[in-house]
Amino acid sequence: MPKEELKKDATTDKTLNYQEKAKKVESQPKEKSENLLIRLEEKEREAAENFDKYMRAVADLENYKKRAGKEKSELVKYCNENLIRDILPLADSLERACKHACNSDDFEAFKTGLKLVQEQLDCCLEKHGVEKIEAMGKDFDPNIHEALFQADAEEHEDNKVIDEIEKGYLLNSRLLRPAKVSVGKSTKHND
Repeated sequence: MPKEELKKDATTDKTLNYQEKAKKVESQPKEKSENLLIRLEEKEREAAENFDKYMRAVADLENYKKRAGKEKSELVKYCNENLIRDILPLADSLERACKHACNSDDFEAFKTGLKLVQEQLDCCLEKHGVEKIEAMGKDFDPNIHEALFQADAEEHEDNKVIDEIEKGYLLNSRLLRPAKVSVGKSTKHND
């Protein structure tokens, strides 16, 4: 083969290589753009699904808030139901005692009936976590006692409760109402 033909063939080969490479380069952007479009569509679908999930979660949260608010209001409205049920027999007992007192002259029976009603009330309160504060003869404690006045008392030590004007109560060991008391002030002088 002559040199010129070899040069032509080499040039033709080079031209074909360039054309093939150009086709590959031209086809790559199309393939890439098609891949990018496919990926974009997938991501758009995924974004739409995520937005749908988000909207459902927001709706669920709003429904939960409404349901919790309704339950809370019902709880507040009916929270004393068990206590009231336990107090109703006391109301019945007091009503019977009043009827009996109006129709009878037996004061001792009335007093006994009244004491029974008081015991029934104490049991009911105890059942619901209410306990009386024992104050008589105890040291004055400002955390559970409210001193209404101070009285001179020779037979009592300083700062002791000498009289209980009104009972105090704890609810599950938490102060519900302090005991209203009179506190002794010793008149003995230490010489």
